Amino acid sequence: MNLLFSNDRLGEYPPSLYAATRDPLPAFPEQRGEERADVVVVGAGYTGLSAALHLAEAGRDVMVLEAHRVGFGASGRNGGQLGSGQRLEVDALERMAGVEAAHRLWDMAEEAKRLTRALAARAKVPVLDGIAHAFRKPAELDHARGLIERLARDYGYDRIEALERDAFRALVPSDAYVAGELDHGAGHLNPLNLVIGMARLADAAGARIHELSHVHHIRHARRAGEKTVVQTGKGRVICDHVILAGNGYLGNLDPHVAARVMPINNFIVATEPLGARAAQVLTRPIGVHDTKFVVNYWRLDPEGRLIFGGGENVSYRFPADIAAKVRKPLLQIYPGLADVKLTHAWGGTLAITMNRMPFFARPARNCLSASGYSGHGLALANLAGKLMAQAIEGQDDGFDSMAALPSPAFPGGAALRWPMLVAGMGWYSLRDRLGF
Repeated sequence: MNLLFSNDRLGEYPPSLYAATRDPLPAFPEQRGEERADVVVVGAGYTGLSAALHLAEAGRDVMVLEAHRVGFGASGRNGGQLGSGQRLEVDALERMAGVEAAHRLWDMAEEAKRLTRALAARAKVPVLDGIAHAFRKPAELDHARGLIERLARDYGYDRIEALERDAFRALVPSDAYVAGELDHGAGHLNPLNLVIGMARLADAAGARIHELSHVHHIRHARRAGEKTVVQTGKGRVICDHVILAGNGYLGNLDPHVAARVMPINNFIVATEPLGARAAQVLTRPIGVHDTKFVVNYWRLDPEGRLIFGGGENVSYRFPADIAAKVRKPLLQIYPGLADVKLTHAWGGTLAITMNRMPFFARPARNCLSASGYSGHGLALANLAGKLMAQAIEGQDDGFDSMAALPSPAFPGGAALRWPMLVAGMGWYSLRDRLGF
């Protein structure tokens, strides 16, 4: 079974609030017959469109192949939070890669935020500042204070503010949390409108975008001078380079990537506009996420709707009642919203890695891949696309810095990663429920 077609209608966006209110974007044609390109990009999300935009603006003939619609995958379904740093904290990065590399990775993540804000500005998508991190235990605040001091002293980042109980609850009126922090340098936006805007930019720059163009097979070049052949349902494209940008929907196009990148499903709901009751959720227009292993995250949209994400599963199928699955954690945080109508409920597939750092690789000759953003991909995916474009242009320092990170395969590789992760997630979900 293919995740591309397990839960969604061909060529249709999921029943999300984003899809219902999205900016218009005319359909792009299918790929048909035999065509040629300098570079073929597989996947029209942030990674793929960023790569295509940067390559097209550098003068390359680039083609993007998307099985559904632009922004169909995680790029158009996520919580819209533009976070700081990498998925791992800097102390973990230092242990993994060393102090010098940790600083370089932090700086790259800040570059990713700047790039994403710049792309949003070009696409005329507003970015609102502020992401809060909600703590369930006093020890989490103690840890945060030390990290905030370290980031300011050693990494030059002084945008995070620690908030004790009363100050945090004045910002996030919930009894579920004992304290928190507010990152003034982070932000949030409409994720689908961003990817739609990026598609417009790439198209205007000369990239050829094809929708409803599922890539079935890639015959990679094996020696210098050979071409790569990308096979779609109704044609093929002969190219010099290929970029794999399918993330959780890449399937088995490359076994090396599949063994290290695990698809996982996450779920979101949106409420009716809350009106004056919005102040019972947030008193400022920020985004929030908490410290649970199966993280809860939320924000208000410009019309005062609560967009709330919570709950995961590892399966080819979404649950039958997504709204019921997400309503439970929502009401644990905001029990006063029990009577509020949920107008939209949707699922999506992201991708994680064993160490929760993105997996950058050269799986074959003239082939680049970046995926596995582990829930921290809004900014990093845009940077990944730019880094792959630069690598094709011969500037590969940034790509190689990410590719040098250790990237262990899941136990059992691609064949056994699902049952192993199901067992692990069950354990951590139990810890969440028990309050550990």
